[in-house]
Amino acid sequence: MGHKLKITGWIALGALAGALTTVSLQTVARNTLTPLPLEELQQLAAVFGMVKSDYVEPVDEKKLITDAIAGMVASLDPHSQYFDKKSFKEFREGTSGKFVGVGIEITQEDGLVKIVSPIEGSPAFRAGLKTNDLITKIDDTAVKGLSLNDAVKRMRGEPNTKVLLTIYRKDENRTFPVTITREEIKQQSVRGKVIEPGYAWIRISQFQERTVDDFARKLDEVYKQEPKLKGLVLDLRNDPGGLLNAAVAISAAFLPENVTVVSTNGQTAESKQVLKATARDYLVRDGSDAIKSLPASLKKIPLIVLVNEGSASASEIVAGALQDHKRATIMGSQTFGKGSVQTFRPLGPDTGLKITTSRYYTPSGRSIQAKGIVPDVMVDDTEEGSPYAALRMREADLEKHLTSGQGEEKKDPAREKAREEAMKRLEEESRKPASERRAPEFGSDKDFQLQQAINQLKGKPVMVSKTLTERKEESKDN
Repeated sequence: MGHKLKITGWIALGALAGALTTVSLQTVARNTLTPLPLEELQQLAAVFGMVKSDYVEPVDEKKLITDAIAGMVASLDPHSQYFDKKSFKEFREGTSGKFVGVGIEITQEDGLVKIVSPIEGSPAFRAGLKTNDLITKIDDTAVKGLSLNDAVKRMRGEPNTKVLLTIYRKDENRTFPVTITREEIKQQSVRGKVIEPGYAWIRISQFQERTVDDFARKLDEVYKQEPKLKGLVLDLRNDPGGLLNAAVAISAAFLPENVTVVSTNGQTAESKQVLKATARDYLVRDGSDAIKSLPASLKKIPLIVLVNEGSASASEIVAGALQDHKRATIMGSQTFGKGSVQTFRPLGPDTGLKITTSRYYTPSGRSIQAKGIVPDVMVDDTEEGSPYAALRMREADLEKHLTSGQGEEKKDPAREKAREEAMKRLEEESRKPASERRAPEFGSDKDFQLQQAINQLKGKPVMVSKTLTERKEESKDN
């Protein structure tokens, strides 16, 4: 099944979710008085000189230094990263929820790019592109054979530049060209609707600068449609995380004033924090407090939080806080297990360093790093089960991952056997037509886990998983 993403060029859903990180908003580099290892630095300078003078071809000095910095940072853990000019721009776009493009949500089908939906008000929306349209060419490049990310990059560009898309519309059996002028697109990280009288669903796909405002706006719409709300499902499945303050704000929307949401601990004084459900801990600069305007009943309304292996970082902070305070029932499958916080340090006007500065802990003191949040109620992906759960990547599968820092890690001998069985089933499944392999869309009437969440809210029987079990933190290979 092709994964689905907004056209940002770098947001991937599902198993790759953990690649995104919970990022704190600190931007001032800390002065260090640690003595420098002079002998090792002399070796580094010597190697640089040898490469420059003796390598078979001339090398770019700046690239050598940049690659050395990137390699040093990448050796730390999977989430620390050096940003050059290009990647820094993409990082800022990702956390701001803004990008320049045509404004469509896409997936891949039979090697082509399929439009899931145009973003309302975007250039693609105004051009009349529709759900299920297939993009066969981008300018003069055939889409067949391109990866989804490559297609995304070709559709992105500078504001006011044009891109020519060749569209095949199945239901009209015709192919036609559409020229679209790129512009800044504001992503919607929050979706939601009333599922049935008295019960609503709110989905957060990523924690961005706009998320809290979008969340408050969507809840306002829900309450206008259904003033007597009896229960709410907060859907964090495949939410890769994002900004720490946004996670604290969303948690605060449901929790009593001033209770602990998350704590962090690292080497530096600024990495040791306790963040509470209060405006001073989640407001950025002089921003307005959208949480304050939410209905008071939100603090007490019955709440289910849906999570899965793609729920990482900021979404785990929310799930862990609501679970520890017994404010919500967590349902689904064990989360990704990214329990570290990255701080962005600028190195210049358009370069910077995203470095892991602390682990985070739930209000009861649990480290989620390489463990994840274990749901109160395990629920399979479908009525038939979760046959591919063993194949989904989690933090503990990443090379150089941090340990939890709490106790000995254990190796699960049954995991490899489960992976082999899942691979065989996946091979068999891949022979079926694409239409039979496509999973139901989150929030649809065929969303099995959402149906079970509504049953839980109503006090009806829930189909609890017979196969999903807690995955212990595995031993780390050195």
